[in-house]
Amino acid sequence: MINAADIQKLRLATGAGVMDCKKALEDSNEDFDKAVALIKERGLIKAEKKSDRAANSGLIESYIHNNRVGVLMEINCETDFVAKTDQFRELSHNLVMHIAAMNPADVDELLAQPYVKDQGLTIEQLIKNTIASLGENIKVGKFIRYEL
Repeated sequence: MINAADIQKLRLATGAGVMDCKKALEDSNEDFDKAVALIKERGLIKAEKKSDRAANSGLIESYIHNNRVGVLMEINCETDFVAKTDQFRELSHNLVMHIAAMNPADVDELLAQPYVKDQGLTIEQLIKNTIASLGENIKVGKFIRYEL
């Protein structure tokens, strides 16, 4: 029998909803690691379904490293509500730091790069994980990187 503590633990680890966590635990015979994998797999499927939705809100994120490298990035989502969330702002900040460090030529190259903080993820996968968690489409609009 799946208990509330296990569901809460899975929710904290994945950011998924209560019913999604319960279903993943049921489908994985209460194996926590398999449930996490199921949530991520299902989340990516949800992210793909959202990719056609308009992302007309968002923010401009900036980052300056040692007064020598600067990045400005436009990142879009569907609503102002999501743009103000800590998770969206954290993603935005991590992306500009990544751009400062890895110097991608354009958005397509950025999306294909391994994430500097977790080489097991690409930037595209990082964004899709956030889409699955927040429930809205997210797109990197454009960015510019300056270096002295």
